[in-house]
Formats: sequence, structure tokens, C-alpha cells
Amino acid sequence: MKTNPKHPSGIQTFSSRIGFVLASVGSAVGMGNIWMFPYRLGQYGGAAFLIPYLFFILLFGTVGLSAEFALGRLTRTGPIGSYDYALRSRGKKYGKWLGVIPLAGSLGIAIGYAVIVGWVLRAAAGALTGELLQKDSQVFFDAATGHLGSVGWHTAVVVTVVLILLGGVAKGIEKMNKIMMPAFFILFLIIAVRVAMLPGAIEGYRYLLVPDWSKLLEKDTWVMAMGQAFFSLSITGSGMIIYGSYLSKKEDIVRASLVTAGLDTLAAMLAGAAIIPAVFAFNLPPASGPPLMFITLPKVFEQMPLGRGIALLFFVSVFFAGITSLMNMFEVCAEAIQTHLHQSRRTAVCITGALVLAVGIFLEAEPVVGGWMDIITIYIVPFGALLCAVIIYWVLGPEKIGEELNTGRPRPLKKWFYITARYIYIPLAAVVLILGIVYQGIG
Repeated sequence: MKTNPKHPSGIQTFSSRIGFVLASVGSAVGMGNIWMFPYRLGQYGGAAFLIPYLFFILLFGTVGLSAEFALGRLTRTGPIGSYDYALRSRGKKYGKWLGVIPLAGSLGIAIGYAVIVGWVLRAAAGALTGELLQKDSQVFFDAATGHLGSVGWHTAVVVTVVLILLGGVAKGIEKMNKIMMPAFFILFLIIAVRVAMLPGAIEGYRYLLVPDWSKLLEKDTWVMAMGQAFFSLSITGSGMIIYGSYLSKKEDIVRASLVTAGLDTLAAMLAGAAIIPAVFAFNLPPASGPPLMFITLPKVFEQMPLGRGIALLFFVSVFFAGITSLMNMFEVCAEAIQTHLHQSRRTAVCITGALVLAVGIFLEAEPVVGGWMDIITIYIVPFGALLCAVIIYWVLGPEKIGEELNTGRPRPLKKWFYITARYIYIPLAAVVLILGIVYQGIG
């Protein structure tokens, strides 16, 4: 069976290796790196937590992330077309319907994520005007996260992503990631340097970096490290497929995957170095999730010299991380509309934005969007990722996907790569799904 010689969107592809990597990093770096990773790093053993975490990052990045990139580049389409291609290679005709599952996961995350990024944008505006630090942060957060509490900010986020995607792959996605991702790292580095000067920050570094080796004997440490690594890399069975479909045949997919995984980990560590020492410097609890970002940190910024400026830098950098992740989620949905409903790119992107906003408006209350995101991330996304892994390594098989993985490489992959993928990675993906349900969230 021949692959599509031309991408459905025409000749649009990433124009450079760095553009592809930054786009992929932009998709992977998100709220989990910022409000979950630092807390879990300290809670589950400090530097000791990094041992299982880095092991799972290496494993999932090597055989999981690269597989999704390879499937996209092989088929030159998104999850629906890719799954259809794989199943038809075995004489089956229901691949398109299976592809809808991870696509629904990406759409579901986009809907909830756009709401949360709207809160971030509102907080950035509050930092700029001073309102965020002048008000009690709990009061500010409650106002932003009530029913229909941030419609304007939420709309601005969706419109921003739509306008970027209307520019296409190279002039839209790639160009903005080349701006936003370096800016994210630079802004967080500035914040980390400033935080390091605070009296008492050393306690935060101890929390993050002093190893508690006994934690390695606790199963929860390994469970949470595995979940954090899996979700941090944005392995969903959809989003990285679409970016892979825009990748040149000259690129080494496995190397690009490892670079993406490395930069994603660097972003998480940088976020930890910027956030946790600041929290400890003012004797506040290192909570995780929305309370850390929207309630605890504004209290920290309020007490810091030049805190208003630091707060602005922080929320702008988080906004960049959110937008680059949303670009990937929107793109995978827009490609499906464009390819399978035969719409123009402009129409497909606008339909995606309208759908995300129309549903998301009714989810703006914090408990509602939290419940929505739990359903998507606990059940749909990990199931889609597991389904994708099975389709790649068992339905297509090592011979077919191996040909794509080896394209652009100086030396072919060894047999151990496919053994690892089939007998270690796929069972662990199943474990992520099961434990996510048992724990009601591990990522």
C-alpha cells in the first residue's frame, strides 16, 4: 500500500529541524511541567524521584514519541487517516473509527485547556495593572473561575490560536514556536535567577534536590514518575502524529524525539527552580495544581521586591506554554475536518475554534472544567495512546514502521528497539491507563 505522496494541506511542512523540534517541545511543555512536576519532585524524594522519572522519559521518548512521529510521516495525515492506513494494511476497514478516539481526546483537552489558559491570560493582565497583587489572590481566582467568569479572556485565547494556525505550518505553527518557546525558557531563567536571591530559597532547593532514597522503595514514587513522564511528553495517539506528518523525510525521528524529551525535561526542571524556592522563601505550602499557580504564587510575588514585574514575566511565560500546546491540539482537529470533511484550511481552523469555544464557555467554573479534564486525561487520552502504540508496533509491525523510523538515520535501529516497544512500552502504556483509573489521575 502506498502512502499519500502529498499532504492534504498541500505543500505545508516544517521548514527546518529546529522548527519541528520547537513545535514538538511547545506541544509537550504545558501546565503539567509547571504546576505538577515541581510538587511531585519534592513530594516523592527530591533528586531520588528523578531516577525513575528520567528512566521513563527515556523509554517513552525513544519508542513512544518517535513511533507517533513516524506514523504521521509515513501516512502524511492525522490519526483518522493513519489508523485507517494501518488497519487496511491488514484488510480491515474500521481504522477511521478507531482514529476518532484519540482525536476526541485532543479536542477534549483543547476545550478544557483553553479555559485554563484564559485564566492565565487574565492573571497576566492583572499582574500588568497591579490588580492581581493588590487583591487577595483567592478572591481574584474565584472571580476568574466562576460560571462565565472569564469569557473575554477565554475567547481571546481561542482567537489567538486560530489566527496563528491560519498562517499555516511554517508561517504559523513553526514561526510562533520559534518565538514563544525560546521566550518561555528565557523568562523562566530570569525568574529562577531572581528567586535564587531570596532569603530562605535554599529550603526550596533542598525540597527539590536533596534525595530521599527511601522513596525509591515506595510504589507511588514509581507510579507518579511514570505518569508524569508519560503525560509530559504529550503522547496521546494524535497530536504528535500530525506534527510528524509535516516532517521532512531527511530528519532522524528518534534523535528528534530524544531532543524533544530532553528539552521538555529541562523546562520542567527550570519551572521547579523558579517556583518551589520562591514558595519556601515565604513559608507557604508547596501545593500543586491551580492553587499553586493562581493563589500561592501571587502571594509570593506580592512580597517580593519587583514582584509585579516578576509576576508579569511568569504569567506571560505560562501563557506562551499554553498557546503552543493548544496550537497542536487545534491543528490535529483542523486537519481532520480539512481532510475528511473536505473543507479549506481556513474553514477547518475556524470550525475548530468555534467548537472549542462553544463547549468551553459552559465549563468555565473551576470544578466543572476540573471534572471535564479528569474524564479526558484519565480515560480517553491514555486509551488513545495505548491504541496507537498497538496499531504501530503490532498492526503495522516492526518491518513497516521500522522502514519509516530508519529513514533519515545514519544507521538502522537494532532489534532491541522493537522488542522494547512491543514487550515493555506497550504493557507500561496499559499500566498507565489502569493505574490512572485506580488513582483517579497520575499525570
